[in-house]
Amino acid sequence: MKNGVQVAGIYVHDQDEALQFYVEKLGFQVHTDVRNGSFRWLTVQYPDQTGFQLGLFRPQEPLVDEATARRLDEAVAKGAMPPLVLVVENCLEAFQGMRERGVEFTQEPTNRYGSVDASFRDPFGNGWKLVEAR
Repeated sequence: MKNGVQVAGIYVHDQDEALQFYVEKLGFQVHTDVRNGSFRWLTVQYPDQTGFQLGLFRPQEPLVDEATARRLDEAVAKGAMPPLVLVVENCLEAFQGMRERGVEFTQEPTNRYGSVDASFRDPFGNGWKLVEAR
């Protein structure tokens, strides 16, 4: 067994919509999709990074109470969460492919800090940086 972080989660208000976005538009693959009553454990992973999963979680019980869930939905929609970073070999190529699949970018590829990066948000407000590997 390897020790370390295996799953990091983000909040989404619709797991089916999140699944469609992350699989069809970003190229992730489903890792786990199980339900326990109204709670759904849904994780995806990037094809080249099989040791790490991104959890697509609804803020709900048992994670948080109903009032907190509403506040979290509002905060995510405003872009209040820290951005996630997706490293790619060629930022311009990845940008063009994702844009063709309907990803809406908030910043086109830009040269800075010795690399190229672009920015987009998922349908729920979670921010992403698309960064070219050095």
